[in-house]
Amino acid sequence: MSIHKESAKRVTTHVLAEMKLKGEKISMLTSYDYSMATIVDRAGIDVILVGDSASNVMAGHETTLPITLDQMIYHGASVVKAVQRALVVVDLPFGTYQGNSKEALNSSIRIMKEASADAVKLEGGREVLESVNRILSAGIPVMGHLGLTPQSIHKFGTYAVRAKEDEEAEKLIEDAKMLEEAGCFAIVLEKIPAILATKVAQSVTIPIIGIGAGGGVDGQVLVIHDMLGITQEFSPRFLRRYHNLFDEIKGAVENYISDVKSKDFPNEKEQY
Repeated sequence: MSIHKESAKRVTTHVLAEMKLKGEKISMLTSYDYSMATIVDRAGIDVILVGDSASNVMAGHETTLPITLDQMIYHGASVVKAVQRALVVVDLPFGTYQGNSKEALNSSIRIMKEASADAVKLEGGREVLESVNRILSAGIPVMGHLGLTPQSIHKFGTYAVRAKEDEEAEKLIEDAKMLEEAGCFAIVLEKIPAILATKVAQSVTIPIIGIGAGGGVDGQVLVIHDMLGITQEFSPRFLRRYHNLFDEIKGAVENYISDVKSKDFPNEKEQY
């Protein structure tokens, strides 16, 4: 039995498909811990991605490559405990599915069993199709990820916009259709031309979630630390900051330090 709470109507892969049919946009954000996931879920987000971006924003690594399967399961389990409504998708980290479909299945089973996730996400098209098929054969929902694929950063050597040339654009469209045909329930498109992303969204029946892919797709995803202004050094064109929590939290900590140093905290009402 899932540890998900049953008090709220759950978002499922079927619900997302219906949202696309109705033209209702899908909202998606990352979360990596219980407290943040509680807030995000209560706000009414449709999908929570436990992203391998935890490698960057939680662990301080330069890339997503170092994070392990055990760490992703830890973050995933923490998020699932908080969620009442959203669909929870957990990233398969680098090295747990590429080139070995048996390992891909085992990794996915661990995420589903140990984190109680609703689905897994992996990067790539035809080159990971065997892994996609094997995971799906076990009844595990799979979300694809095309365009800029951060786990392949050393292959491309840059985080620049992908699929600007015709050949790569055509491959991306073919890969999207291939993932749909295999049975993926949705695809993330990262940092590709908006015109191409719109074309992909219109070419497949499954939801297309964009990040730096324009407004012609079926939904949007951002890293929550970026959109809340907790991170400061990352400022791509596609990022809209909805808050500046870095300065707010820093200011609160500075006030706390000042109150402790001046002996203002705790006062008589704040002690026993």
